[in-house]
Parts: sequence; structure tokens; C-alpha cells
Amino acid sequence: MNNSPLQHPQDGAPQLRLDGLRIALFSGNYNYVRDGANQALNRLVDYLLRQGAQVRVYSPKVARPAFEPTGTLIGLPALAVPGRGEYRVPLALSPQVRRDLKAFAPDVVHVSSPDPASHRAVSWARRRRIPVLASVHTRFETYLRYYNMAWLEPAMVAVLRRFYRRCDALVAPSESMAQVLREQRMNYDIGIWSRGVDREIFTPERRSMEWRRSLGIGDDEVVLGIFSRLVMEKGLDVFSDAIDELKRKGSRFRVLVVGEGPAREWLENRLPDAVFAGFLSGPDLGKGVASMDVLFFPSVTETFGNVTLEAMACGLPVVASAATGSQSLVDDHVSGRLITPGAVHQFAEALRAYVENADLRAAHGKAGETRAQEFGWDKINQAVADTYVRLVRQRQKRGQKRAG
Repeated sequence: MNNSPLQHPQDGAPQLRLDGLRIALFSGNYNYVRDGANQALNRLVDYLLRQGAQVRVYSPKVARPAFEPTGTLIGLPALAVPGRGEYRVPLALSPQVRRDLKAFAPDVVHVSSPDPASHRAVSWARRRRIPVLASVHTRFETYLRYYNMAWLEPAMVAVLRRFYRRCDALVAPSESMAQVLREQRMNYDIGIWSRGVDREIFTPERRSMEWRRSLGIGDDEVVLGIFSRLVMEKGLDVFSDAIDELKRKGSRFRVLVVGEGPAREWLENRLPDAVFAGFLSGPDLGKGVASMDVLFFPSVTETFGNVTLEAMACGLPVVASAATGSQSLVDDHVSGRLITPGAVHQFAEALRAYVENADLRAAHGKAGETRAQEFGWDKINQAVADTYVRLVRQRQKRGQKRAG
């Protein structure tokens, strides 16, 4: 392997280095639709490039992506998802992609979604004895519940297990998600690649009463908010049911929804009194989040919960499902509430406590902000870089033993 990232000092002890390492990254959605997973991947690539690594990204391309990609992006042949045409499924490694991969000669392959192209990428790497790291961003098996196909979950888990066990290691965004992967026997080498938060964007200082007033929200109104891509997999049914129950209890509050997606019309019909601010990004998103009073996020499909962390950084108490992701961030009864998934009555009771008690909101919001200070992006991304180099070193050692 040329330009090996492993340097051997005089004493023979290998020293980990990232400079010169070549990484081939496969993504099902690197930049054509904005989401938390591809934001993390783009930040990772930016960090790797700044450290002197070489990165080549392989993902479907579209004419009008949501944002410009970080690094060099090579298109994969893909098919639009039926009923969700904004998403693409990468189908294979075309001859052009295979030639590009061969010329790039990666030291490590990183796959970030269990799609057909990533399956082929894993096979390509294994034949060449190139180590493979898989990052887990979404609990794909839980999506079936929102399409009345929960009975297929065991089969989906089996398919995912076959994919992940062919990889040399996995990284999960939270310890709670890593434990799920261990229990599902996905792999025996599972590390943590957490998520960071941009404290220049997500901070209590961005709270704007003027912005709230522009939406028709009074200064004395308690705002229960959600910000996310608006798809049913985010628990929008539970969200709306709990809001309805809270109204029946006589609590006075406003609902603020930040985001766009195919389920927006459904949610507007379910909650006609809610305020819909649409898609926001950058400082505008930070202002929108900080101008809420409580985050209500009942999703069970998250592996980390970027939304949860960003709300905490803005000083909001969080009411979330006791599921992977949020469980590793929210300290129950300290910085928010963790509620049994789907327990509408319990969600409503937790929300009512915050609506009616300003001191409780302030105390739990402050605790969440303190916790969010622990999540810096560069330190978090270095954990992935260390894993790359460890896998390369392990593979080189095995090669030396075979040669000996």
C-alpha cells in the first residue's frame, strides 16, 4: 500500500497518522436532500481533508442538490424510491465507478447506508483485503412500523446483520444505539461516533421575541416546538395526538413547527392552529429553535438525535421518546423527560408540567445547555479517523503474518 498512514519510528512501535490516508466513502444521500446524517458525513469529510487525508465520496447525484458537497463527489447509478421520489437508492457500482475506485486505491472503505451499492462496495473491498468501516445513522428496521409492515422487522434485521457482519467494524452515534446493535448481533467491533453541535448557531442568545411576534405568537405564550424533516417516521402521529390531549386538559400553549417534507400537509390538517415556519437553516434555524420554549420530539427512528442536542444547546427542556439517541442525551427529570414510545397520555402530562411551570422549564433547559457543551465536532470526528487508522494497521499486521 503506497503512502501508508502508518509510520514506524526507530523503536518499531507504529504511530497513528491521518496525513495521506485515502478513504472511499459511500453514502445513499450525501447532499441531494438535507438531513442529519449527511450533515455529519460532510462535517467528517471536511475534518479529514483538513487533517491531510484524501477522500472520495460515492453517492447519487441530482440536478439540484440541497447543498454543495464537501470534497469530491462521484455519482452512483440510482433509482427513485417509489412514493418518496426525493430519495434515491444507489443500485450498483458502474464500470466507471469501479475504474475510479481502482485508480484512487483507497486504504479504507466507509459505508454509511445498507443499500445495494454499499453491499457491492463491501464485496469489492473484501476481495482486495481493504478494511471496511460502517457507520450507522438510522434504525431502518423501525421505518416498517409506519407503513403497516412491522411484521417484516425480523427479516429486515437479518438482512442488516448480514451486511454489517461483513464489515470490519461499526461506529454508532450513541451508546444506546451501540447496545442495540450488540443485542442484534450486528458486529463485535462497535465504537462510538457521536455528533457535535455548532454553538455559534445553536445558543440561547439567538432567541428572538420579535421573530415570534412576526409569526403571531404572543410574548406570554409557551411554545411547544418540533424541528425536523416532516415525515411520518419522526412520530408525527404521536406528536399530534399528544397535542390534542394537552388541549383537552385545558393547557394554554402554541405549537411551532420548523421544517418541510411530504407529511407537512398531513400535519397541517391534524393541527390547524399550529404555526408552520417552513424550512430554516444556519443562523435562522438557530433563531427558530431558541425561540421555542420546549422541544417535543417523539421519534423512535433516531440513532443519535441531532435535533435533541441542538435544542439542548439552545437551552430548551426536551420531551422525547425513551429510545436510542435521546436516551444518551437527555437526563430524565434533569434536562427533560424520556417517555415510553407511543405513550400519548404520558407525553401530554410531561408537556403540561413544562407549560405550567416556568421555573421547571428554565432549570431543565439550563441543565441541557450545560450537557451540550461536551459535544465538539473536531474531537468527535477524530474518533472516526482513529478507527480508520486502527483498521488499516490491523489489516497490515494480518498481511505481515501471512507473508511470514
